[in-house]
Amino acid sequence: MPSVELSAGPIDFEDTGGDGPVLVLLHGVPMDGRVWRRALPYLGGFRVIRPTLPLGGHRQPMRPDADLSQQGVANILGDFLDALDLHDVTLVLNDWGGGQFLINADRTDRIARLALVACEAFDNYPPKAAKPLAVLSKMPPLFTAALQLFRMESFRQMSSGYGGMSVDKSYHLYDDLVHGWFAPALTDRAIRRDFIKFAGGAPGRDELLELAEGQQKFTKPVLVVWADQDTMMPAEHGPRLAAHYPDARLEIVKDSSTLVPIDQPELLAGLLRAFVVEQSALGGSGPVDPVREEARDE
Repeated sequence: MPSVELSAGPIDFEDTGGDGPVLVLLHGVPMDGRVWRRALPYLGGFRVIRPTLPLGGHRQPMRPDADLSQQGVANILGDFLDALDLHDVTLVLNDWGGGQFLINADRTDRIARLALVACEAFDNYPPKAAKPLAVLSKMPPLFTAALQLFRMESFRQMSSGYGGMSVDKSYHLYDDLVHGWFAPALTDRAIRRDFIKFAGGAPGRDELLELAEGQQKFTKPVLVVWADQDTMMPAEHGPRLAAHYPDARLEIVKDSSTLVPIDQPELLAGLLRAFVVEQSALGGSGPVDPVREEARDE
């Protein structure tokens, strides 16, 4: 897997290449780009880039002095877009909503449009189910001890946690994915250090709401995709986000929880494609090849 060296440390990424419109697909905590692999076959014609951000599932540690707060990771994302010299990007968030903090840092010049797919917003950093890890991040030995629970399949599949983030129980690789996401932090002290830093790096509620107000200055197109069975992201945040941004629309996806790329990959890819095609036509960008590859798991 290629990587790019940033001031905070190395960022691994996958890039389909090509000269199609650029989609940068982001992931949650402590995940990586594999959360999108079911959707990839439906995104032919795009240049799809999936960076692995330092949210705990990364495999190369950041520098010890790296800022891994919510704003810090957003800045790392901005540095990544700069390093690859990407333009006219459709930035797609899922689960982790911190990419919105690029707006607060005035680093949206490379972003043409934003898709918020069942992600953190307003004061929901972190979601309720993740708050215990945020508290334990202040006590690293206890955080490390709690992390060991994710070695057990029964714990990973609890409906109140990661087991509830997907409703597609027929997807036989889902638990393998979750196990793989936690493996770096379970086995590498430096990755665990990064995870602990990020887990404790969310601002307080008042600051989060103030930051959210500042994000209203983003006037480019926004697509909000919310899931009807999501227990991590409040149902009211979907309509609220759509009203929050000046040029936004809302799509509700049925039969899905937080991880819409896993539960409804074809539908989500179709929504993203329509969003880019519509906005590209309005903005004069080039066409999107409608090619769809044969669906498959990687």
